[in-house]
Amino acid sequence: MRQVHGEIFTLFTERCTNYMSSSPESESAIFPSESLVAAPITPQEMVGEGKAWGLCTAVDLQDCHPDLIRNADHIRRYVVELCELIDMKRFGECQVVDFGSGRVAGYSMVQLISTSLISGHFANDTNSAYLDIFSCKGYDPAIVETFSKEFFGARRSTATVTLRY
Repeated sequence: MRQVHGEIFTLFTERCTNYMSSSPESESAIFPSESLVAAPITPQEMVGEGKAWGLCTAVDLQDCHPDLIRNADHIRRYVVELCELIDMKRFGECQVVDFGSGRVAGYSMVQLISTSLISGHFANDTNSAYLDIFSCKGYDPAIVETFSKEFFGARRSTATVTLRY
């Protein structure tokens, strides 16, 4: 991202210099002939050497299928399939523990990956799931959200993507 900003700044500076050095009678002094358009860049392309350190996606799932978020084997299978889908290497066994009471009762999950971790909390009281995927290797957050929503049978989902520096 920093390199992209640098290229945009250089391009912007060159155009401003050209604009300011134009004669007052020149039409380009009032109406620049070129407009600056940033090339689209995906979140996974913003992570790596000289860029953001990592990518964090928080996925909130509402109205999940109750049986799916209360099934430890289904949660473990989610982790295996998600890691395959986004090309992440699991490190060690997935921890899935059912604990808590009342509003916070439900499973919690943690899976270390070679580039960081995946975690999740499953709320029995509201049939919701709260998933976090953090990695210093890029991946597509939209794929994570769609896959997660379908895997747990959620009616609604939201995702928040954060670049970590």
